[in-house]
Amino acid sequence: MLNIRPATPADVPVILRFIRELAAYEREPDSAVATEADLLRDGFGPTPRFWSLIAELDGVPAGFALCFNTYSTWEGHHGIFLEDLYVPPELRGRGVGKALLVRIAQIAVEQGCGRVNWHVLDWNAPSIAVYERLGARFLSEWRIMRLSGDALTALATNVSLKG
Repeated sequence: MLNIRPATPADVPVILRFIRELAAYEREPDSAVATEADLLRDGFGPTPRFWSLIAELDGVPAGFALCFNTYSTWEGHHGIFLEDLYVPPELRGRGVGKALLVRIAQIAVEQGCGRVNWHVLDWNAPSIAVYERLGARFLSEWRIMRLSGDALTALATNVSLKG
């Protein structure tokens, strides 16, 4: 039996394991540096920065989704950003990922959200196909921008960068 439920602090070790497995799948295993303490602080502390769902198949963790709220100035409504969705390879094709997406959509509708957004790697054709079958649109005209590391620090301190 498949069950989708909100994550609790006791789920942090499995969430972190899933995050690391996802990073390996996405060919960036060394980039997942979050710790259990980070997840506890930011997901379950006094000012939660994210919320998470756990999928269980016959009582065993079978996947997770990690989300946070966004805001659309154009729509004048908040939305949900799906940061991570992961189902271990041996459990894919059993409806776990779809069930997580269904629950996120339900939460979005319940909360009056205007949309749910997420990123998908351009080489991840199986996931893209699933998302499109569920009605998601691929926004190929938009590019993701990221400011991090030294560039973030330099801008924050108003230090000029070469280039």
